[in-house]
Amino acid sequence: MEINKDIQDRIKDYHTFLQLERSLSVNSIEAYMDDLNKLLNYLLATGKTPEETELEDLQTMVAGLREIGICPRSQARIISGIKSFYRFLLLEKHIKKDPTELLESPKIGLKLPEYLTLDEINNIVGSIDLSLPEGQRNRAILETLYSCGLRVSELINIRFQDLFLDEGFIKVTGKGRKQRLVPISPVAIKEINLYLLDRCHINIKKGCEDVLFLNRRGSALTRVMIFYIIKQHTELAGVHKTVSPHTFRHSFATHLLEGGANLRAIQQMLGHEAITTTEIYTHLDRNFLQSEILEHHPRNSRK
Repeated sequence: MEINKDIQDRIKDYHTFLQLERSLSVNSIEAYMDDLNKLLNYLLATGKTPEETELEDLQTMVAGLREIGICPRSQARIISGIKSFYRFLLLEKHIKKDPTELLESPKIGLKLPEYLTLDEINNIVGSIDLSLPEGQRNRAILETLYSCGLRVSELINIRFQDLFLDEGFIKVTGKGRKQRLVPISPVAIKEINLYLLDRCHINIKKGCEDVLFLNRRGSALTRVMIFYIIKQHTELAGVHKTVSPHTFRHSFATHLLEGGANLRAIQQMLGHEAITTTEIYTHLDRNFLQSEILEHHPRNSRK
């Protein structure tokens, strides 16, 4: 069975829906479309259209994913993408009943990202050679990541109009193009101001005049470049962990929590829609939890 024009139209409409209605990033849209392609390839083999598909068909597909060795986390990702497509079909009245409603995802363990201690962060920042042309920029980048708990996509898209350094805030555009104000530390403000002195000497490419962090050619930094900067300085600092931009975000939330910050406040600063997403950061080590209980629980107070 070839993909007919109706299905091709559904695919185009779904892509537009993800882009305009849900305001997803390019990377997220690619992931959802990849999940949809897996579904369509399976349906091509069975001779069914998305509208004809039933729960049993999808259960067979998921069983096939297990048989070829797709890990539970990847299975869950694919199922999530398929459910998104069928919710779209239901919303647009292309189907009357959602066949994924009772489709179960595999149970997966909670995967906690790596986080850094304060000493490790200081060592990584301290490994930066300020005599190099990009040294001060890299220090400003790492301090901003840690100070504000930003996603890498949020960091590379910071523009001058988003800076309110005198007030101690930056405006961040997160997932779904939702904006939030995030406090920024005096240390990060100082490093940004020092970087701006170096930035004045860069030959800036047209269209990047308002972008805060630039490469040496005057263009906006890419996600890959931020990953490379962090990997380089993690190795120089002798930190033997898998560290990424998200590690700084996770460390930001963890250290706030350890310092007594309210979970709701952390949720707002991270830009999480649901508090359940923020709760992944409540993985404080046992010694810290024990000391908190010993200090604050009324049964442990000493007369």
